[in-house]
Amino acid sequence: MRAAIYERFGGPIHVEQVPDPAPPPGGAVIGVRATGLCRSDWHGWVGHDPDIRLPHVPGHELAGVVVAVGAGVTRWREGDRVTVPFVCGCGECPQCLAGQHQVCDRQSQPGFTHWGSFAEYVMIDRADINLVALPEAIDFVTAASLGCRFATSFRAIVDQARVAGGEWVAVHGCGGVGLSALMIAAALGANVIAVDIAADKLELARSLGAAATIDAAAVDDVAGAVRAISGGGAHVSVDALGSQATCFNAIAGLRKRGRHVQVGLMLAGDRRPAIPMDRVIADELVVMGSHGMQAHRYDAMLAMIAAGRLRPDRLVGRTIDLASAAAELPGMDRFAGLGVTVVDRF
Repeated sequence: MRAAIYERFGGPIHVEQVPDPAPPPGGAVIGVRATGLCRSDWHGWVGHDPDIRLPHVPGHELAGVVVAVGAGVTRWREGDRVTVPFVCGCGECPQCLAGQHQVCDRQSQPGFTHWGSFAEYVMIDRADINLVALPEAIDFVTAASLGCRFATSFRAIVDQARVAGGEWVAVHGCGGVGLSALMIAAALGANVIAVDIAADKLELARSLGAAATIDAAAVDDVAGAVRAISGGGAHVSVDALGSQATCFNAIAGLRKRGRHVQVGLMLAGDRRPAIPMDRVIADELVVMGSHGMQAHRYDAMLAMIAAGRLRPDRLVGRTIDLASAAAELPGMDRFAGLGVTVVDRF
């Protein structure tokens, strides 16, 4: 199969022929029809993820068709249209038995613990609990855009923060994660404040339902601006970027008893951010993470998409081929481009 592969962290990424994967017992091989280009793959490429073993094929936001199943698989057969969470559960650990597959003790992640979806085929472990049936009405590019960004944002907004209609939600960072969180919160009836430093991203945020926007490069006090717009602070904040500045501002902009959800990865030099802990204590703030979404929760998200309440297709900025993805991945730290980029030609 053709795959984008690198042999050293931070090194060149080449598209070349590599062996096709075979399904292990309980697993499946997916013929990839589309896969998202995500900053998490950039973190892996530079060496921030300890699970990656070289040489490596990145890619974790995928949709496609089952082409082979291993012994013991009962729910899937060749030809089924599927997508998959970027965190796959083992189904046996205490977390999985409690339904929390996204924090599985023995999780697998395509593109991190094993070769990913920047390829014509990808292997998925434990297919019966990790694959998600893809409705015919959702095309492969849109399904790939759900990836880790939209699904993680859905769980962050719906399951973690439990956003309610009328609440103020401040989203810091208007990339794919942030725009997804914005769209989902707005669909629930929340008033969303979008924060970014790029005018075009803020314009797109307004078109997707943001009630207000803040240009973080043009104000001295981002948290103060959030509090002014929301009349005392956001009920919910989301750091969709993952930096010391956005994390601090997101928490500092909350009202009393507000909830913060950290979605953007905090790696390398951002691992130990400054947090306004005095406010966390005095105002009884809640700080939580959100790490993917379980396969069994996809039905709720897919139902909102089917009903037209969510339009993830509007977040797709462009589609590219595999060779372009290999060339563009090293530059994802520059946060260029609008929306989600999806590979749909292999």
